[in-house]
Amino acid sequence: MTKSLRLRAAVVSLLLFGGFIASWHLATRSSGEVAKMSPEYAALMGATATQGKSAMPGPFEVGAKLWEHIKRPFYDNGPNDKGLGIQLGYSIARVMTGYLLAVAVAIPLGFLIGMSPLMNKALDPFIQVLKPISPLAWMPLALYTIKDSSLSAIFVIFICSVWPMLLNTAFGVASVRKEWINVARTLEVGTVRRAFTVILPAAAPTILTGMRISIGIAWLVIVAAEMLVGGTGIGYFVWNEWNNLSIVNVIIAILLIGVVGMLLDQVLARFTRMVTFPE
Repeated sequence: MTKSLRLRAAVVSLLLFGGFIASWHLATRSSGEVAKMSPEYAALMGATATQGKSAMPGPFEVGAKLWEHIKRPFYDNGPNDKGLGIQLGYSIARVMTGYLLAVAVAIPLGFLIGMSPLMNKALDPFIQVLKPISPLAWMPLALYTIKDSSLSAIFVIFICSVWPMLLNTAFGVASVRKEWINVARTLEVGTVRRAFTVILPAAAPTILTGMRISIGIAWLVIVAAEMLVGGTGIGYFVWNEWNNLSIVNVIIAILLIGVVGMLLDQVLARFTRMVTFPE
C-alpha cells in the first residue's frame, strides 16, 4: 500500500514537472515579430529585440548552462569567476559553522530553561526582546565589531539559528511526562543522569524539530548575508550574475539553493524519525 502510494506520488510529481517545463518552454519561445533595424543597432540590442525572443531564458538554455557548470564545478578564474561547487562549498561551510555554534549554545541553555522554572522566568524577557530582531539587522554591528565579512556572515547564521533550537529544546524538556521524572526520582536517579537517560530521549524529537527549523532559516539567511558581504558564496554568485545580467546563471543558482536546502532538511528529518518512538 505504501509502495503503491509512493509510486503514484512519483508519477504525479513527474507529470507536474513535465507540465511545468512545457509551460516554461512555451512561455519563453520566440513568438514576437522580427524588428527591422540597422545591423549596428541589432548587434547592440541582441536576439531579444531582433528576433522577437523572450528576455527570459527557456528550460533548454538553462539546462545546457547547468550542464556546463556540472562539468566544471571547481574552476577558479579569479575573484569574480569561480565554479558553483566552490561557491556552494563556501556557503555550506559558513552555514554549518554558525549552525553548530548555535547548537552548542541553544541546546544546553534550552535544557536549563526547560528544567528550571526560575531560569525560565529570568531569561524569558531577554529571549522575547532578542528573538524578533531580523538577523540581517545585526550585520552592520557585526561588520563593525568583528571586522571580517566571512566571520560576520557566520555570526548572522549563529544568531538566526539559535532561537528556534533554544525554544524547542526548552519546550521539549518542560513537556516530558512528570510520571517518568517521578519514577526516576523514586529510583534515586541523579539530576545529570536523569537528564541524559530520561529527559533527553523523551525530548529528542522536539529538539530535532527545532534544529530542522533552524537549518532552514540559516540556509535562507546565508544567501542574503552573502549578497551584503560579497566575496564568495552562492549569495554573492546570485548578486554578481545579476550585475552581469546573466539571468540563466541566476535561475541555476536559485535551483541549486533549493536543492541544497532540501537535502539539509532531509538529513535532519531522517534523524528526527530515528529518535521518534511510538508510545
